[in-house]
Amino acid sequence: MNNGKKYSVIGVMSGTSLDGLDIIKCSFIFKKDWKYRIHKCKTVKYSKKWFQTLSTLHQKNQKKIDQISIAYGNFIAKEINEFISKDELVDIICSHGHTIFHQPEKNITLQIGDGKTIADKTGISTINNFRNLDIKLKGQGAPLVPIGDMKLFKEHKYCLNLGGFANLSIKNKTKIKAFDICPANIILNFLANKCGVEFDINGDIGRQGKVNNYLLDCLNEIKYYQINGPKSLSREWLEKNILNIDILTEIKPEDSLATFYEHIGFQIGSKLKNKSVFITGGGAFNSFLIEKISKHSLANIVLGSDDEINFKEALIFGFLGVLKLRSEINCLSEVTGAINDSCCGEIHKYLKDMN
Repeated sequence: MNNGKKYSVIGVMSGTSLDGLDIIKCSFIFKKDWKYRIHKCKTVKYSKKWFQTLSTLHQKNQKKIDQISIAYGNFIAKEINEFISKDELVDIICSHGHTIFHQPEKNITLQIGDGKTIADKTGISTINNFRNLDIKLKGQGAPLVPIGDMKLFKEHKYCLNLGGFANLSIKNKTKIKAFDICPANIILNFLANKCGVEFDINGDIGRQGKVNNYLLDCLNEIKYYQINGPKSLSREWLEKNILNIDILTEIKPEDSLATFYEHIGFQIGSKLKNKSVFITGGGAFNSFLIEKISKHSLANIVLGSDDEINFKEALIFGFLGVLKLRSEINCLSEVTGAINDSCCGEIHKYLKDMN
């Protein structure tokens, strides 16, 4: 079991809201329980070219997607090489990559950022493709962070991440339930762009808008919210179920924003009882969003530190990689709906490591 062994890890994450590439250097050690430490971290903001490339790649053919996956792997490797000095000890790079397709009902998921390219360019063995095996086992391939919520943040009943989509882990002794709740920053940023800004700082634009009750009813009646058990969301789902709602193009974007804040707050708050909820992800900095969640819940809200808010998902993908190295379960079938638990991820050994 290698209990007491310390693992030095680089975790890499790119979320659906395209805020940037999150890179974290962290370490993990197991002594009765898992402990982690964040050593340093940074977010690399995407250039206009990379933002455009990643946001439209799903429209390209397979050959182009494969080319961009290698180019994106080179980009990730370059940023990691600038992030760490040559004499820093790193056991493994764990890269989530950037999701281009996620359609579990069709057994499809794709996160680009070629792992072999990252390993070759950094000289550090790399683990990626964390979702594929669970999809092959008939699971959703998501969410994957609950194993980290359970083992690294066990003091909280709920772990809520407010990223592109809001996802929640609910812990009950040795069991855990987790799922994507609703779109969050991916739609808030989309509407903020229509107001001429990159994102709605503190929800200030949303505060000025007026809730449209018809749109709110349309949103809350979406069938996804009635599904019990394993479920996950994606860009494709957003385009099909939300962006084609006619009234979105008929009302002012600030009113749409106000309505989505109410919708998100209700959908999240209705899942939280009077226990502790640990909140991370970029949405944790949005005070209006937090107010809306509080409005609809009696839970005790605990915000993570700035590093935890910004880098918790990158941290946990680093942890998934450590479990992969140890050949331990890192993907829970009770969460994803797969036919069994699994040890997900593909290891790309740096050639020097193999000699």
